[in-house]
Amino acid sequence: MTTSPQTPVSSRLAWLDALRGIGAIAVVGEHAFPWIMPSLRPYWFNLGMYGVLVFFLVSGYIIPASLEHRGEVRAFWISRIFRLYPLYLLVLGVVIATAVWLPVRETVPRDASAVAAHLTMLLDIVHIGGVVDTMWTLSYEMAFYLLVTALFVAGVHERSGMLAIAFGVAAVAIGLVLTGPVLTGPWPAYASGVLFLVGMVCLITGRFRATAAYVLGVMAVVLLLSSSFTPWLGGAVLAVMFTGTALYRWEQGTGPLWPVAAAAGLVALSPVFSDQAGWWWVQPDVWITTIALAALTFTGGMALRGRRLPAVLTWLGLVSYSVYLLHHPILRALVAITGDLRPAPWPVQAAVIVGLLVVVLAASWVTYRYVERPMQNLGRRIAKAARGPRQEAPARATVS
Repeated sequence: MTTSPQTPVSSRLAWLDALRGIGAIAVVGEHAFPWIMPSLRPYWFNLGMYGVLVFFLVSGYIIPASLEHRGEVRAFWISRIFRLYPLYLLVLGVVIATAVWLPVRETVPRDASAVAAHLTMLLDIVHIGGVVDTMWTLSYEMAFYLLVTALFVAGVHERSGMLAIAFGVAAVAIGLVLTGPVLTGPWPAYASGVLFLVGMVCLITGRFRATAAYVLGVMAVVLLLSSSFTPWLGGAVLAVMFTGTALYRWEQGTGPLWPVAAAAGLVALSPVFSDQAGWWWVQPDVWITTIALAALTFTGGMALRGRRLPAVLTWLGLVSYSVYLLHHPILRALVAITGDLRPAPWPVQAAVIVGLLVVVLAASWVTYRYVERPMQNLGRRIAKAARGPRQEAPARATVS
C-alpha cells in the first residue's frame, strides 16, 4: 500500500498493516512447515491461501482508494513502480546469482519468455513460473492495478460491487468449461511484455494515456481468464479484490454491502465444479473454510480500525513485502544446509522454525530499511516533481 505523504493516515490504517503482517506470517508457515515441521501444517484449511486472500482483500480495499485520493494516474504508477520493483529486482538478482548452488526452479523457462514475464510481473497469468515461488501472486496484484487504472480513466471505478459479482460469475463459468489456459505457448508473455512497456510509458508521460489504460486493462482481464495456469482462479481473485473495494465503498457510505455477500458466495462456489478442482486446497470444505477464515480476519481488522493494535503486528505489516519475497529463498538455503529435517526430533524442528523466523525478520528489516523505504521516498519525490496540473477524478458514477 502507498499513501499520500501529506495525509496523516499511519495510525488510521494501522489495521491494514496488521492484516498484512498476519498474511505474511501465514505464508511463511505454509512454506516452512512441510519441510521442517510437517506435524504443524493444517489440512482443514490452506494456511498459505488464507494469507494470500488476506493480502488480496487489503489490496482491494486500499489500492483504488490510493489512486482516487491522488486523482492522478502518473503519481500512482510512479509510486507503484518504486514500491514493487526495487526489492523484487534485488531478490531476482540474488536468486540468479546463487543459482550455481541452488538451481532456479524448473518451472521457470530457460528462454526470453521468462525475462518478459518477470519484467511485467505477469508471471502466473501468462503461465510462466516465477524465480521465487511466492512471486505468482504479484501477477494478480499487477493485473488488478492495470484494471483499476482503466476503470478510473473511464470514470466507472466506483462500480466495485457489481465488478466483484461479475468476476465471481466469470470464475464459476470458466471453471465449468476450461481445464487450463486457452492462450498457450510463450507468445502471451512476449505480447504482454511489449504492451506493458509501451503502456507504462504512456501512463507516466501522459501521451495517449486513456488509450494505454484501456488496452492494459483489457489485456489484464484477457490474460487472467484465458492464459493463467488456473483460469477460474483469475476470476476468483479479482472478485476477492473488488470485494475489498466494495467494503471500502460501504465504509465510506458510497456503496451497499449486499454485493460483498453475493461475491463471497460465488468465490466459494468457483472451484466446486471445476475440472481443475483435484487439489486438496480447493476441495469445497477446505476452500470454503479458508475463505471464511480470511473474511473473518479482514472483518476483525475492520472492527478494530482506529484502535491501538499490537506494535509487533503493525511492524510486521511494514516489512511484510520483504518477508513475502525473502522467506522462500532463505528457506531453500536453510534446507540445503541442514538436509531433510522431517525425521528430526520435534525440539530440533521447533528450534529451526524459530531460527528461520528470526533470520527472515532480520533480513526483512534490513531490506525494508535500506531498500524499500528509501525507494518509496524517492518515488514520492519523483512523483511530486513530475506532477503537472492535478488530474481530477472523473465524475462520480452510480454506485452499485
